[in-house]
Amino acid sequence: MGYDTARWDPDRTSHIARARGRCGTTSVRGLWTPIAGALLAIIALWNTFSQPGDPWPNIMLGTLAAALALLGPGAWSVDAHLFGWKRIDPPDRRS
Repeated sequence: MGYDTARWDPDRTSHIARARGRCGTTSVRGLWTPIAGALLAIIALWNTFSQPGDPWPNIMLGTLAAALALLGPGAWSVDAHLFGWKRIDPPDRRS
């Protein structure tokens, strides 16, 4: 009665919400940051087009997750302690 059953499935929504929570938890802990950020961006993009309502919170979440996936973990993250914090130093330009 208040929602379209062909478009909104509570079981699918709960699986997506669980996956979103797991990605958020691993991102906060700093574990598998690029993978979790990319998955969270994909889930947010999926939610933008598949669920009724305001799309802007999902767009904002997807943008932040993509930025986190591209930037990677910080110096104090679990990823940095496990794999080392990578720093890219560009070479000097000599003309």
